[in-house]
Amino acid sequence: MLALATVGFAVNFWAWALLSPLGPRFKDTLHLSSFQQSLLVAVPVVVGSLGRIPVGALTDRYGGRVMFPAVSAATVLPVLYLGLAGHSSLAALLAGGFFLGVGGTAFAVGVPFVNAWFPPERRGLAIGVFGMGMGGTAISALSTVKLVDAHGTRSPFLITAAGLVAYAVLAALVLRDAPGRTPVTQPLARRLADTLRLAVTWQAAALYAVAFGGYVAFSVYLPTYLKTGYGLTQADAADRMAGFVLLAVAMRPVGGWLSDRIGPVRVLAVALGAVLAGACVQSLTPDLAPVGTAAFLTMAAALGAASGAVFALVALLAPADRIGSVTGVVGAAGGLGGFVPPLVMGALYGAYGTYAVGLLLLGAVAAGALMFTETGVRYALGRRTR
Repeated sequence: MLALATVGFAVNFWAWALLSPLGPRFKDTLHLSSFQQSLLVAVPVVVGSLGRIPVGALTDRYGGRVMFPAVSAATVLPVLYLGLAGHSSLAALLAGGFFLGVGGTAFAVGVPFVNAWFPPERRGLAIGVFGMGMGGTAISALSTVKLVDAHGTRSPFLITAAGLVAYAVLAALVLRDAPGRTPVTQPLARRLADTLRLAVTWQAAALYAVAFGGYVAFSVYLPTYLKTGYGLTQADAADRMAGFVLLAVAMRPVGGWLSDRIGPVRVLAVALGAVLAGACVQSLTPDLAPVGTAAFLTMAAALGAASGAVFALVALLAPADRIGSVTGVVGAAGGLGGFVPPLVMGALYGAYGTYAVGLLLLGAVAAGALMFTETGVRYALGRRTR
């Protein structure tokens, strides 16, 4: 069940990230400004993020067996639209990107589904393994531009749509909820209101906005950053972004595994300190080899580990019957954390001709999250343990 959920997460994230590698191409062909390009790649992120709130609550009620095929099937339509007709204008791309955001809600289905299959002492690692499905963005980064160059704009969208259909059928036939799962019958609005009153919801949301938000921001904006700031070709920039994504993906289960053993607070503290250091170094715009590459890879590893640690924290502090609802809110915060930075980076570069200020802002946010982890989150976890 963990393997099936991880595959479903990867396929849906592959679809969710289709527009990002093509952002520079659309900028050139449609004569977009830097802000318009940033908006194009950010729209699926914000829709997929906010959509996690109701999808997480619905998963508490109906289970992953129903919700995984439903989300995958719903994502097919915008993928086909974008591939066949929706790439000729900015308005069409924004409309398709809006509904493409449905694919990003798969995360809020998988976390409560996987969480129910494992005992508390193994949930950090299990959810970290599931989180490796975010590597679907790497599949998109490595394949989308190459497929467009070789076979035309339609090809990556048609291939992804076929993958979504195949997974929806497989999940409907094979996926099963954990034995003993009790559906939540409380009305959606009341359940969300109760979830928002939990302290862990806001604590985890704040940290995930930095950890996963930073990952999403880099995964959608890094090709533009490398092409503009270092003059790389579109294909080279996409390949380097894929390397960033793969390292972050690989470190997510490591962060969960370490959290099971030494606690999520320690993992978060080290990871956020590494993000702070990497952002400060990169703000100086060093040569890409070796210093710039080392700074980006350090941030990738740290953001991946921190993302895994946040949901190890959720597994420890959230009530079992509200894991889906908490995950939805926390996942939304993470996605929204990835929505804002590309817009800020595009606006700052347009105003000042440099990305340094944006990276310094990232460092400042990481420093604030580190202080919050060592104070409020450490206290909350200690009180729960006692």
